[in-house]
Parts: sequence; C-alpha cells; structure tokens
Amino acid sequence: MLRAAVGVLAAGAIAHAASFALLHAAAAAPPPLTHLPSALSFMALVGTLGFLLLAWRARLAGLVALVAPMSCLGVAAAVFSGPAAADGRISGTGSLPHAHVLLASAGLALLGLAGLAGLSFLVEHWRLKHKRPLASAGAWPSLEALDRAGAFAVVVGFPLLSLGVVTGSLWERAATGAFFSGNPHETFSLIAWAIYGVLVAVRFGARQPAVRCALTSIAGFALLGIAVLGVELL
Repeated sequence: MLRAAVGVLAAGAIAHAASFALLHAAAAAPPPLTHLPSALSFMALVGTLGFLLLAWRARLAGLVALVAPMSCLGVAAAVFSGPAAADGRISGTGSLPHAHVLLASAGLALLGLAGLAGLSFLVEHWRLKHKRPLASAGAWPSLEALDRAGAFAVVVGFPLLSLGVVTGSLWERAATGAFFSGNPHETFSLIAWAIYGVLVAVRFGARQPAVRCALTSIAGFALLGIAVLGVELL
C-alpha cells in the first residue's frame, strides 16, 4: 500500500512537471512565475521531488501521508486561482525575476520538507517515549532517518533560499536602482531569512540535539511562511 501511494505521487509529479513545462513553453500567454499561485505550484513540485528522492535514499516513504496533501494544496492554488495580476511596484520581465522565484520557491519547498520531517520526528519521539504502538509496523520512518532527512533538506534548501534573496535584490536593483525598497514583503522576508540563518548556524555549529533541531525546523519554516506568503496575501 505504501509503495503504491508513493508510486501514485511520483506519477503525479511527472504529470505536474510536464504540464508546468508545457504551460510555460507552449502557451500563448503563460502565467508569470512571479504570480504567487505559479510559485506555489513550483514549490509543490520541488517539495514532491525532494520527498521522492529522500523516500528512495533515506526510507521516508511513510511521510507520503503528509507530503501528498501539501502538494495537492499547492497545485490547487494554481489551478483555481484567478488571472495573474500585474505587480505595480516592479517589472516581472527578464531572467532575474524568474531566477529569484525559482530559487526562492525551491528553497522554501525544501525547508518546508525539513519542517514536515521535524514535525514527524517529534510525533515519533513522543510515541516512543510513551510506548504507544504503531498502527502499521514499518510504515513510519525511524527517528534517525527523519533527523538525517531534515538536515539534508536544510543544507540544500537554505542556500537555495539565500540565492533567491540575492537574485531578488539584483532584480530590485535592475528595476528601481536600489537593492532594497523597504516594502513589507522585502522587509519581512529579509528578517525571516536572517533569523533562519541564525537557526541554521546554531543547529550545525553548536551541534544541537535532534529534538531541538526538529523544533527549529518547524519554527523556522513557520516564520518564513508568515513572512513570505502571509505578507504577500495581505
């Protein structure tokens, strides 16, 4: 059953990637990547691909129950959203906007995967501590696998997000002549990125215990989600 679920998710990811590529390559007027639902759709795709890689390499197939609904939400946001509205602040044409959105979305997707791994780690840690039986033996990943998966997602995701911040500043510079305009989206995103950077430095520099690493992954992604997506929706 678990393998079948992962297989269905993999098939969905292939279809998602193909439709995403065709939409932006063949459509007469494809939605810009700077459109939030398009970014969410790409985040869902990257998060799913990251999970499939970890499921293959780190035995994390049990997380399909959490990853699949998140991916569906990202795709639904793109499918059922209205037409893309133009951003009145800066132009969305050129390579820098696309690079910014692709890098930042990929980074956020992997950090979201780290948050899911952290949440699963805490749930499994609580279950083992209280000696609660597992409904399906062998279906849920081990604590070690969840910890390693979370660390991998952070190690790859945070540099991608950092590159997204850099390309975003270059995009702003090319469009307005300044690297930073001070609008709420930029301000809160930069603050959240800096705080997450501190958490990453403490996690790997101070060799935090696995439970605390899980907590910081959850809290860090929640902060990023509020700063990046929450402010954008307001």
